[in-house]
Amino acid sequence: MIIPPYLKKGDRIGIVCPSGYMPAENTPKGIMALEQHGFTIKLGKTVGNQHYYFSGTDEERLDDLQMMLNDDAVKAIYFGRGGYGLSRIIDKIDFKKFKKNPKWLVGYSDITVLHAHINRNYKIATLHAPMIGAWNEYGENNAYNLSVINALKGKKADYSCAAFALNKQGHAKGELVGGNLSIVNHLIGTRSSYQTRNKILFLEDVGEYLYHIDRLFIQLKRAGLLKGLAGLVLGGFTELKDTIIPFGKDIETLLAEHLAGYDYPVCYRFPVGHTMENYALKIGQEYSLSVKAAGVRLKEG
Repeated sequence: MIIPPYLKKGDRIGIVCPSGYMPAENTPKGIMALEQHGFTIKLGKTVGNQHYYFSGTDEERLDDLQMMLNDDAVKAIYFGRGGYGLSRIIDKIDFKKFKKNPKWLVGYSDITVLHAHINRNYKIATLHAPMIGAWNEYGENNAYNLSVINALKGKKADYSCAAFALNKQGHAKGELVGGNLSIVNHLIGTRSSYQTRNKILFLEDVGEYLYHIDRLFIQLKRAGLLKGLAGLVLGGFTELKDTIIPFGKDIETLLAEHLAGYDYPVCYRFPVGHTMENYALKIGQEYSLSVKAAGVRLKEG
């Protein structure tokens, strides 16, 4: 696995929106925070740009991202927001210069498309983390936003969370992969799909119907992505919806039923997902997962 260079004072961070539209006014606090930590900023043309749902046409979003990937002076690319749109352009992105000059790509949600594609095809580590808008939404000094800065500077992650009754205890060590559940499923059968055997997989999602989460986990099982894992980390499944006729199970019970036949450690309610509680995780790096009766620890290295 290739680890991009960690950032130092004076390094430039590019900000682009390769998926959904994000108003430009969502960026100032994030830009200020990055500058206060010693970085300089290069704003892409898609920040504040809008083409219906998207931050630009497919061509505009592709060109903006490609420009940042090709710019040797840009040491990391920090995405504005997710939403939807990367899968429309993923096969047109040219990664030749990125392979020769890797840089950290920072984001989550729809950015899972990039994380998975790069992990599968280029074996370059990326950073699943809060995006630039999170600084405006959640403040400048919370531990989750600051975990992005720490990760970019090379500090090794060491996170913990409370025990949960349905956790499966055990210890695992392996490469960390994952992201948004819907996107991980969306990529199955493509050349961007994760290979998960012997790895620690993490998953989160937002705004889905309970029956849809059920269907997504059935797809994961049938596609073999849950088989042979080293461990599984389940993050936030938030803003869930139910049908008029209730599905009949809460989210943890639903997930536990799908995972009953596997013997690797499983952690529920880890702080990663579409809320403020969203720690930065280095996809492609080695982590150790310890799930005990007293609590859970996910540590890099």
